[in-house]
Amino acid sequence: MALDRLFNLGFDLFSGISILLLVSIGLAVIFGMRGIINLAHGEFIMLGAFATLSGVRSGLNVWLAMLIAALSVGVFGIVLERLLIRRLYGRLFDTMLATWGVSLILVQLVDNHYGSVTEGIVVPVGSFAVGEFSMSAYNLILMGAAAALTAGTFTVMRRTRYGLLARAATQSPTMAQELGVNTSLINMWTFGLGSALAGAAGALLAPLVGVIPTMGHTYVARSFMTVIVGGPSFIAGTVSASGLLGLVENVATNRFTPVIGQAMLLIAAIVILRFMPQGLTGRRDSR
Repeated sequence: MALDRLFNLGFDLFSGISILLLVSIGLAVIFGMRGIINLAHGEFIMLGAFATLSGVRSGLNVWLAMLIAALSVGVFGIVLERLLIRRLYGRLFDTMLATWGVSLILVQLVDNHYGSVTEGIVVPVGSFAVGEFSMSAYNLILMGAAAALTAGTFTVMRRTRYGLLARAATQSPTMAQELGVNTSLINMWTFGLGSALAGAAGALLAPLVGVIPTMGHTYVARSFMTVIVGGPSFIAGTVSASGLLGLVENVATNRFTPVIGQAMLLIAAIVILRFMPQGLTGRRDSR
């Protein structure tokens, strides 16, 4: 196999893994830390994409528009947590029903405002060639952003006072409250952080995909599969699951079709959970 073709296959592989990691890390924070099954996660990604589109339309630089979009979705997540989610912790099926309703409302509101026509954002950087293959330089930015957001999330959770309190509130909320930790406030910031990460994913994907109200449906199932396969160690698990499932999907897509690739991702997730019910990081955590 020629080196340029090998490089192209590797480039596609890491691009796919980066996208899977981007759309999953926000859900991993919310589900891994608070056990909330956020069925509106795909719509948070969609909001990030439309916020970026709105910023570009209003004349903002695309990078600034992406930053504002991520922060805006984070603020929206905080407001939603205060108004609805904080009353539903520990009520798994109620949170599923509530967030599913939120997702339907968000899709309809965005559709009413923007319409259902596919919108696009011009890719802010050009391309480069390796041999006979031309590749988008934006995908390199996507890879760097996925790595930076993951590393940033790990740093926040492991190296800051908030991260320490968040882990304490997750592992033993009653004990944390008795020690003076404001678990309600910690829950709010955790949901806001996960929402902001989802918004960042949508903002970064906006130049690559059609920005439509239902775009979140494309990513929500893959996000949940990645987080569940990753297991209880939500950062390490999400990274490892993104790499493994992304590899399976990319190989199947290149060998057959994108539909077969998504089907193989689902099959791989089922097989992994059949033999490792606690996910890729479950065994390590149980020891």
